[in-house]
Amino acid sequence: MELILKQDVQNLGFKDDVVTVKNGYGRNYLIPQGFAVLATPSAKKVLAENLKQKAHKEQKLVDDANKIAEALNALEIKISAKAGGEKLFGSITNANISEALASNGHSIDKKFITSGIVKRIGKYNASVRLHRNVVVELPYEIIAEKA
Repeated sequence: MELILKQDVQNLGFKDDVVTVKNGYGRNYLIPQGFAVLATPSAKKVLAENLKQKAHKEQKLVDDANKIAEALNALEIKISAKAGGEKLFGSITNANISEALASNGHSIDKKFITSGIVKRIGKYNASVRLHRNVVVELPYEIIAEKA
């Protein structure tokens, strides 16, 4: 079944993508939830026209995302956490990385950050998706909090 996504769907695609899914997934979940519409020939023509009109605006968004990516590459993120030796009391998640970026002046939602759950002191990398075409590898370091 071919569908046109009306919004981003994790692990499937981005808004305005034409995707092929199994019939049940499309009919029972994506279409009733309002995430997608059927990709009929007329709907594809309308989509093509809309994408053509959005191309210029999209390029500006990509340029802005690239500027933010350059700024993030220049950052040195250090997150302090309580630790006993090498192990942390708790864990560092995407929310903690988002807070560290916000304290450095970059407001990025935690759902656009992929790092996994970290439970030890050390250096790690996180992927930050600023745009569907712009993904930045952000190095960060977990240090023990001085008591």
